[in-house]
Amino acid sequence: MNIEFTAQTILLMLAGMAIGWVLSYLKSLLTIRKHKKELKEYQDHLERQMKITDTGNKTLINEMETLKKENENLRISVKTLGQKPGRAELRQFNIYDNALRKMMLQAPGFSSAWESALKAAEHEYEENEAGFKNIMGKVFGSGGGNSYNEKSSAHQIEHKG
Repeated sequence: MNIEFTAQTILLMLAGMAIGWVLSYLKSLLTIRKHKKELKEYQDHLERQMKITDTGNKTLINEMETLKKENENLRISVKTLGQKPGRAELRQFNIYDNALRKMMLQAPGFSSAWESALKAAEHEYEENEAGFKNIMGKVFGSGGGNSYNEKSSAHQIEHKG
């Protein structure tokens, strides 16, 4: 393989390399332009999504603030209704009734059982007043049919009516 390096051959090689470089440069410019266009589309999409999310978050925050205010108003209303005449006696009656029923089930005839049943009934009544037990019942269900509480609730309803 004997190649003569004449001026014409060198010029042709340089021209081929220049054409290859120009074509490569044009291809890279087109690729860069395509990537910039894709990037712009992604940025626009991200901006739209962020606006949608921000609007949703603002709506949720406003709703949460409204619910907090309603909750506070209801809590105050419950406390006010609990202070009405006769409510304290009714509360104490329900506590004693509940404690008496628990005592009869656990150990009839023992005063220590009466004291523990009374404390348990007071604690349960306070949980009911605070709404904790109702919320837990709604979240976790009734807990598998606690027939004692159902009988006690029915008994309390009969006494109130």
